[in-house]
Amino acid sequence: MIKKTFFTLLFCTVLSNIAKTQTNAPKSFGPVPTNQQINWQEMEYYAFVHFSTNTFTDQEWGYGEDDPIIFNPTDLDCRQWAKVCKEAGMKGIIITAKHHSGFCLWPSKYTDYSIKNSPWKNGKGDIVGDLAKACKEYDLKLGIYLSPWDRNSAEYGRPEYITYFRNQLRELLTNYGEIFEVWFDGANGGSGYYGGANETRTIDRRTYYDWQNTYKLIRELQPNAVIWNDNGDRADLRWVGNEAGYVGERNWSLLNKTGDVPYEMLHHGLEDGDSWVPGEVNTSIRPGWFYHNYEDSRVKTLPQLLKTYYNSFGRNGTLLLNFPIDRRGRIHENDEKAAIELAKAVKEAFSVDLAKNKKAVVSNARGKNYAANKALDGDKNTYWATADNIIGATLTIDFGRLTSFNRFLVQEYIALGQRVKSFKIEALTVDGTWKELDKQTTIGYKRILVFPTVRATKLRFTILDAKSNPVISNIGVYLAPQILIPPSIVRNQSGAVSIHAADEESTIYYTLDGTTPTIQSKHYTGPFETDGKLIVQAIAFNKESEKSSPASREEFDLSRKDWKIINVTDLESKHLIDGNPNTAWYQKKDGNAPTDITIDMGRQADLNGFRYLPGQDQNSGLISAYQFFVSTDNKNWILADEGEFANIKNNPLWQSKHFKPVKARYIKLRKLMTADAGNTVGYAELEVTTL
Repeated sequence: MIKKTFFTLLFCTVLSNIAKTQTNAPKSFGPVPTNQQINWQEMEYYAFVHFSTNTFTDQEWGYGEDDPIIFNPTDLDCRQWAKVCKEAGMKGIIITAKHHSGFCLWPSKYTDYSIKNSPWKNGKGDIVGDLAKACKEYDLKLGIYLSPWDRNSAEYGRPEYITYFRNQLRELLTNYGEIFEVWFDGANGGSGYYGGANETRTIDRRTYYDWQNTYKLIRELQPNAVIWNDNGDRADLRWVGNEAGYVGERNWSLLNKTGDVPYEMLHHGLEDGDSWVPGEVNTSIRPGWFYHNYEDSRVKTLPQLLKTYYNSFGRNGTLLLNFPIDRRGRIHENDEKAAIELAKAVKEAFSVDLAKNKKAVVSNARGKNYAANKALDGDKNTYWATADNIIGATLTIDFGRLTSFNRFLVQEYIALGQRVKSFKIEALTVDGTWKELDKQTTIGYKRILVFPTVRATKLRFTILDAKSNPVISNIGVYLAPQILIPPSIVRNQSGAVSIHAADEESTIYYTLDGTTPTIQSKHYTGPFETDGKLIVQAIAFNKESEKSSPASREEFDLSRKDWKIINVTDLESKHLIDGNPNTAWYQKKDGNAPTDITIDMGRQADLNGFRYLPGQDQNSGLISAYQFFVSTDNKNWILADEGEFANIKNNPLWQSKHFKPVKARYIKLRKLMTADAGNTVGYAELEVTTL
C-alpha cells in the first residue's frame, strides 16, 4: 500500500511537471508557416536553370516564332548541372520547362512546339526527365517553372488556353516524381507569334488564369510543393520586387491574402499581414537569364555573390541563383567556378561557431526549458523564450577570452510566428566598455549581420521591440576571412581610364592585353589615356594580408571623345556619353521634344551593334521597345536593328544588341515604348560596338 502510494505520487508529480512545461510553452502568434513553407525555407539555397530556343538566338524573351530545328545542344548533360549545384551547396534545381516563347523542354503531347520536333536526340529526348533522374542521383529536389505567358500558342488570351496550360501543368506534375516548388512567371501579354497571328494580346492578370483552380490542381498532384506566383493572386511565396539579388533589411514573412501588393510590401513584407508569404530572392549569376557568350566575362565575382548571399537568406529569404545553360547544354566553366568559390567562402566563414555551447545568461527566461543555452545548442527545435513580451530582454554570451569575430547570425523559431521588430548587438571590448556593433529590424527564419572585425570577451544581444515574447532558436558568432573587392574600372568620354579600389589601403595592378593581372603587372598610379578597343583587367592587393581580389574586367570599344548629340540642346544630355554609369539624363516628352537621340560620332566606323544602359537612379523611363538607325551623311538613314529590351523593368542593366555590320558616322536610337508606358526616357550610357 505504501509502495503503491509512493509510485502513484511520483507518477502524478511527473505528469504535473509535464503539464506545467506544456502550459508554460509559448503559443503561436499571428500567421505561421505551413510544413511545406518551413521545409522550403530550410533549403535556403537552390538553382534556376534557363535553357530554350533563346539560348540559340541570343534573346532573353523569344517571340515564339523560332523553328525548333535551331534547338540542338552539342553536349547536353543534366548530370553536370546537378553535380555543379551539389558542389555549390544548393539543395535543388528549378528548370524553366517552358519560358515565354512557349518552347517546351519535354515532349508535351499538347503542342508541337517542343524538343520532340528538334534535332536533339532525333526528337526523342526529354530534358525535364533527364534532370529529374540527375537530381535523384545527387540528392537534389526538383522544381518546375512553367510560364503562364505563351507567345507561340494561338489560343493565348482566350479561355481555351487555360485548359491547355493546365494540361501541360498536369504532365509536369505527374511524370517526374516529387516537385518541391512550382514557379509561375509574372510576365503577361504583349506582342508574339501566337500561331502565326503576329499580334499584341492583352489579358487581365487578376482574373484570366483562374489561379485558385490551378492551385487546387497543384495541391492534388503535388501536396508537398510550394507555389511561387507574381500574377496578382497570392500563393505560398512572394517575389521581392527585383532581380538584383536582395530583399529589404526589414523583411516580414507576411502579406495580406487579398489586395494590391506594391513594391514596398514585396520588398519588406507586411508587419501586420494576415497570411504567411515569405520572400524568395531570384537573381542570375550573369546579367542575363539566358546564355550569351558576350557575358562570359560578366559572371558575378565572389564579393558580388557574397553580397547576394548575405542580402537574401541572410535577410530572412531564400536564394534562387540562376545558371544560364550554354549552347553545349552545360553550365559554363566560368559560372561553375564562381559558384564553387562562393561555396568555399561560405564554408570558411561559417565553419566555426564561436558561440556554440558557450556560457550565456539572459535577463529573462520562461523557465529552464527555454533558457539561454537553448539558443546556443545547435538544435533548431529548441529556443530561448522570455516569460512575456519583455522589451529590452538580453542574452549575453561569455567567450571566456578575448575573441575576434565579424559575423552574427540569429534565428527565430518561425513555427510559432515571426515576432521580433528590432534588435541590436554589442561587444564588450578590450577597454571594458560596451560597443554597439549593429542595430537592425526583423529576424525571421535567419538574419546574418556583417561588420568590421572586433575583439571582445562578451557579446550582448538585445530585443528592442517585438510583437510578442521572442522565441530565439539559434545564435551564432563567426570570424569570416577577408574578401577583397575587385576595383571598379571606368573610361570617360575623352578616353581616360580610371581604376578605383574599394579601400584606400589596397594597391591596384592592371593589364591591357587580356591576361589576368598579378602583383608583377602594371602598378596603377592614376588615369591614363586610351582610344579604340580595349580590355582592362585589374586587381586590388592588400600588403598586410598579402591577398588579392578577384580580377575586375571591362571591355571598351570606340572612344566617344569626338561624339556630339546633335538633336538635343539640354546640357544634361551629356551624361548619355560621359562614361559614368552613375549619371543619367531623363528626357521628358512634351510637344516639341524629340523621341530620338541622334549622335555624330565624328568619324566613320564599321558598326555591328550597340549598348544601352538605362538610368540607374530611377525605376522609370526604361526603354523596352526600340529602333536603331545608322547613316553616313545624316540624311539617308538605314534601320540597322529593332526589337525589345526584354525584362528590362526587372533587370535594368546593360542591354547589348548586335546587327549585320554596316558603315556609319551617325547613329540614332529611337524609343518606341518604355516599360512603364510613361512620358520620360532615361539614359545613363549609350555605346556602339565595332568589328
